[in-house]
Amino acid sequence: MGLNAQAAGNVAHVLTEALPYIQRFVGRSVVIKYGGNAMTDSRLKAGFARDVVLMKTVGINPVVVHGGGPQIGRLLERLGKESEFVQGMRVTDAETMDVVEMVLGGLVNKDIVNLINRHGGQAVGLTGKDGDLIRARKLHMTLPETDERPSEIIDIGHVGEVESIDASVVNMLVQGDFIPVVAPIGVGEDGFSYNINADLVAGKMAEVLGSEKLILLTNTRGLLGADGELLTGLTTADVDRLIADGIIHGGMLPKIRCALDAVKSGVRSAHIIDGRVEHAVLVELFTDEGVGTLIR
Repeated sequence: MGLNAQAAGNVAHVLTEALPYIQRFVGRSVVIKYGGNAMTDSRLKAGFARDVVLMKTVGINPVVVHGGGPQIGRLLERLGKESEFVQGMRVTDAETMDVVEMVLGGLVNKDIVNLINRHGGQAVGLTGKDGDLIRARKLHMTLPETDERPSEIIDIGHVGEVESIDASVVNMLVQGDFIPVVAPIGVGEDGFSYNINADLVAGKMAEVLGSEKLILLTNTRGLLGADGELLTGLTTADVDRLIADGIIHGGMLPKIRCALDAVKSGVRSAHIIDGRVEHAVLVELFTDEGVGTLIR
């Protein structure tokens, strides 16, 4: 049975609206930080995989960077090891780091690779160790001063930040029509492995690749204003002002800082989008409205 006239009109409208975006982004890379509900809900997972494969098919080059905090927590629990956090960062001793590598570089990474491949793509999984992709340096946490104690620097173990990214292996895969899927583990000067925040890795990856876009999937609608309304179409100056005014705070702050750094370093635009919406990546890329906060 064919589509009725209205349904056919809707489909045609969607396709024609997407065309100028496809033309503009062909040959460009788009870095997507994949995490949250989009990574655990089977319907959203399938939607994400199809979005990524469609992008590659029309000539855009997606690069996926993923997290896996909840999965790490679950395995540590099964092993009887307690998770300890300092300012939202997992304290990671050598034993915990082994689990982090197993989960991020093994289970989660290969699950995403398999998912994309099952939907018709050609994905290849990497960690920052492959091709010397991510050089890390140890992250030192500073606890602010309180009435009870002076400020102190805390060692939280194998947690790092990005020292540098050598994207040659990613570029080689992209040119070979593969979709790179990157686990955020880096190697330090000391030869040790470090777990790095996936948003930070995605932001730096977008900078190094000179990407068209950085897309961060979250479990929120995007950046909300003081009245709870969705803020979008923001310039870097707007974002700096929202941070100064305290509108952007808490868990959204590191995400926004990462998006802001990427845009200030030459990435054309950064998007913080609601990964709970099916096909959120496609809607954000190829429609005028989008489903989140756009910073340019």
